Amino acid sequence: MDELMRGRVYGADHDDPDPGPQPGRVYRELVGGPLDGLLLDVTGWTPRELAEGAALPSELASLGPGGRATYAPRAGDPPRWDWKGDIR
Repeated sequence: MDELMRGRVYGADHDDPDPGPQPGRVYRELVGGPLDGLLLDVTGWTPRELAEGAALPSELASLGPGGRATYAPRAGDPPRWDWKGDIR
């Protein structure tokens, strides 16, 4: 399962024939937690949004359906976003 998800874009349909990154888009790699290895499309995000990170809906979060996995930029390596925990 981990191998299937690695390199996939967060939110891509499971039956998408090309769930990987697309040219002209900007991505952040999610590291750790339930979305480990997925890429988050941040094309068009403001510098403030990029600095804050994101709380992403995830059925795989420890809180189950309705839970969100939180990710924030890694200090010194902002293209990688580390998992900070799960919230409701």
